[in-house]
Amino acid sequence: MPKVLLVNDDPASLFTLEQLLADSARQHGYQLLSACSGKEALRQVLRHDFAVILLDVSMPDMDGFETAEAIHSHPRSAGVPIIFITAHYADEMNRLKAYQKGAVDYLFTPVIPQILQTKVEVFVEMTKQTIQLRKKSEQLARLNEDMRVQRLQELERINQELEAEIKERKHAEQRAHELSTRDALTNLVNRRSLIQQLEHAVASADRNRTQFALLFLDLDKFKEVNDHYGHEVGDELLRQVAARLTAAVRVSDVVARLGGDEFVVLIEGPGAATNAARVARKIEQAGARPYVIGSHHIHSAPSVGIALYPQDGDSARTLMRNADLAMYQAKQDNGGSIKFFHEELNARERERERWTCELQQALDADQLELRYQPQVALASGQVHRAEALLYWRHPRLGLIPAPQFLPCVHDRALLDRLDAWVIAGACAQVAQWQQASSSAQLGVTFNLAAPQLRPELGQQLLPALRRHRLRAGSVTLELNETLLPDSGDCALALLRQLRDAGVRLALDHFGSAHSSLTTCKQLRFDALKIDHAFVHAIGREHGGSDIVAALIHLARALAMQVVALGVNHEQQLEHLRTQGCDYYQGELYCQPMPPADLITHLHHTGAAGQAHAPCPTQPPKPRGKRP
Repeated sequence: MPKVLLVNDDPASLFTLEQLLADSARQHGYQLLSACSGKEALRQVLRHDFAVILLDVSMPDMDGFETAEAIHSHPRSAGVPIIFITAHYADEMNRLKAYQKGAVDYLFTPVIPQILQTKVEVFVEMTKQTIQLRKKSEQLARLNEDMRVQRLQELERINQELEAEIKERKHAEQRAHELSTRDALTNLVNRRSLIQQLEHAVASADRNRTQFALLFLDLDKFKEVNDHYGHEVGDELLRQVAARLTAAVRVSDVVARLGGDEFVVLIEGPGAATNAARVARKIEQAGARPYVIGSHHIHSAPSVGIALYPQDGDSARTLMRNADLAMYQAKQDNGGSIKFFHEELNARERERERWTCELQQALDADQLELRYQPQVALASGQVHRAEALLYWRHPRLGLIPAPQFLPCVHDRALLDRLDAWVIAGACAQVAQWQQASSSAQLGVTFNLAAPQLRPELGQQLLPALRRHRLRAGSVTLELNETLLPDSGDCALALLRQLRDAGVRLALDHFGSAHSSLTTCKQLRFDALKIDHAFVHAIGREHGGSDIVAALIHLARALAMQVVALGVNHEQQLEHLRTQGCDYYQGELYCQPMPPADLITHLHHTGAAGQAHAPCPTQPPKPRGKRP
């Protein structure tokens, strides 16, 4: 219903206007509202929409002109028509001022009722038409919205039908592609697709000056399986072999079936030769288990031939032929073996296998031992911790330090066993030291044999700390710099867990790889160990002393203590002292020694061990060679 606002400060005048318009309001369907001041009129305007406002000119505080100006200044009421009513006949300037303030009319009292009613009814009728027009517009908008929704629903239905048709066509195309690139029996890559991927690998290796490996596999006694059990059993055997091959390789490696019982594995990426040998051993281990097909337990070990690009062939076909020749040679060795096409790699692989086997026996025969080399504070000559170094007392080659045999070991399980053995021995030793009052402050540091940080490290180290009740800071885990670039979020979380448990972290052999300074800062290493090569260059090579000084300053910037490795001469020690190095480690002070000899030496030189003190017992120089 349209509304009309009456504004007058005189109650009698306001009552008169209401009476004049009461009958008209009932007949024409509009509502009368009143206000006795300009401020009250503004409040009414903010709450209601009006068809017209009858406004008195002369009012205290805020006259009609000011009220009209305020009403029209607000966006909500800018277009409301205003009729001024006054009892004072003024000159034409007041009338002009009223029109300037937005008035649509200017009336004098006494007002002729019929004229006032007619004027108000005109604006009320205009408002009714506006309301009606707005309703029709809203109805039209709703209708358009309904039509738009219906159209969208129709388009969505059509789109779904098109998508279903496209999906069906893509599925058909994918199936056709798979039939042309996949082996129907095993769903592995077929010969045609393998040749294409091999050619792509050759082009990529030539462009990037890298290498890749090709493994050629053949099942032993497969023909006998087919002849004895039938082709259905033979087909199931091939499917199970394909599944084991896929499980033994990395996700990035390509496994293909050439036909019959011949399979090929393509291995790209860095370290192709090493990865090829490791994958071949996993395939050999997987094939050693019997295949259960129905009630049959079938043994069919694979023979594996390995060829490397580019040294073993300058094309995809040549490489395939040479890998096949290596596989044939492996098959001649009673089957179920691994052969590299290049004899040097064959010899190296045999050496690694022999080394791994002997080291596993050494663990069982208690041939391993830990020797400890002190880390000496340059400022005071005190020894606060010692590094646990792994040695092997080989029955044939004598005492061999870990750097001589660990590079030959690629068996992850064996490396994990070695780390567990070192952790158990080092933690037990530091607990024994802490129980002796004379060496209660002596801590231990040790390195890892495994090439990657694995969750098993926390499962081995944390229980050992609790079992021996070791104080925080008693154990320092030295991480070789090469571990950091490959450390993912899980490894970083593991190191933070170790730090929270009181394990110190030291960055070992700094400068030997390209570690991320951001990672070093995130992990908040306690110490940085300068690599032997940089210490050896002090005073010998141009810029050698400056590089060591720069590394010390870098460690200071990362809030790490500095330990210099391989300090063997007084000149090196003096330079490290002048540069503010914290600790040094090397033969200048003492070679690695058994724990009892170390404590004897520390007692001989003082409770904490003074620098340059002669070592009473020197272990024999390493004389072993790699087998």
